[in-house]
Amino acid sequence: MANDITLSSSIRSSLLSLQDTAALQATTQNHLSTGKKVASALDNPINFFTAASLNDRSNALTGLLDGISNGVQTIQAASKGIDSITKLVNSLQSTVKQAQADAVANRPKIASTVDLGTAAEVTATGKSERDVALSKVLIGAAAAATASSAGAVGLTAGGAGTTNSIQIKAGNTTYKFDVTSTSTVRDLVDGINKSNIATASIGDNGQLTITGTGSDNLTVEAGLTTTATGAFAAVAGDQTALFAAVDNTDVGSSGSSSVRSNLVKQFNDLRDQIDSLAKDSGFNGTNLLAGDKLSIVFNEKTGSNQTKLDIQGNLLNAGNLGIGKFVDSSAAQSNGDFSVQNDADLTKAADALTNTLVSLRSTASTLGSNLSVVQTRQDFTKQLANVLTTGADYLTNADLNFEAANYTALQTRQSIAQQTLGLANQANQGVLQLLR
Repeated sequence: MANDITLSSSIRSSLLSLQDTAALQATTQNHLSTGKKVASALDNPINFFTAASLNDRSNALTGLLDGISNGVQTIQAASKGIDSITKLVNSLQSTVKQAQADAVANRPKIASTVDLGTAAEVTATGKSERDVALSKVLIGAAAAATASSAGAVGLTAGGAGTTNSIQIKAGNTTYKFDVTSTSTVRDLVDGINKSNIATASIGDNGQLTITGTGSDNLTVEAGLTTTATGAFAAVAGDQTALFAAVDNTDVGSSGSSSVRSNLVKQFNDLRDQIDSLAKDSGFNGTNLLAGDKLSIVFNEKTGSNQTKLDIQGNLLNAGNLGIGKFVDSSAAQSNGDFSVQNDADLTKAADALTNTLVSLRSTASTLGSNLSVVQTRQDFTKQLANVLTTGADYLTNADLNFEAANYTALQTRQSIAQQTLGLANQANQGVLQLLR
């Protein structure tokens, strides 16, 4: 039996020292091999469970990074869609400008057949038919120009309480100006040109031509304005004096622009591409330009403690952006579309596209703001997960340099203990010498 063996106190002390050293060596070797100073709750329950909690939260946050990353890509996909749609709208603006630049063919024109300057007057005055016409006085009995007189067109002089006037109408716009007893055809031409809704000129044949500056039907009338009320009434004789048998009321264009007609398909095709681009701007089944809602979770909590960002998308298409279709017509459209042959509708189209760009910029700004928030939270989540893991490691990881130094010291201690045990055994061997 081991208990029957008697060992000296020095030997027992050396043995205990060797046993303690061996146990410490085993522990140190375990720290070196695993890299952990706290591998289980038995090592240090507080550090072990604290580290486990920190690692659990770090893993939960790391798991959320996939969802956050998908959210970033979804917002970026929508933003790229907005950028491409903006380019299409710029192309639509160019198409509208092309249409506006080609307007000669569909301008209403009133061409008088009255020769305000004749060949006989040219002979009498020595001036051209055009100059004769421009110099004639508007009001007074019709009279031919002579060497000593400019002549008169023959507009009826207004009585008491009235004023001679010229009234021009184009669409919903009316412009009126007065003429006096000394006003000439040149004053008439200048007055019409100041209206901004029509231009006037006298041709080499002495005839008056008035052309609308827009595509709306044009009316030009000479008559009298009642001073007290401002009411205008056309005078039939004045129309005859200026225009003869020409119908000068509600005159429309005589044709349409083929260039504008050819732009209809180009405009509508570009418009259709807006809808297609919006539909293709999704990521992983979520499309903010199709009205989808995106929810991005930022922490591992639930209920009211959960942090997340909800982004409600907008249904984006040409109709919602206020971009109607081009219609090859001169009649103004009332359903949101635009008549390509109508200047007023082209102006509406240009204004609608400008408003569309403002709306797109606003949407892009909102997406950019949300993207900045999500990317900031993405970086924060990565950093926080790293902090949590590092904190857990500080609680459980072994200092390998320290453990290696311990192991070396333990080896030295073991060697000394073995030598001490040897010396103790030598003392016992002295007793054997006495027994020999």
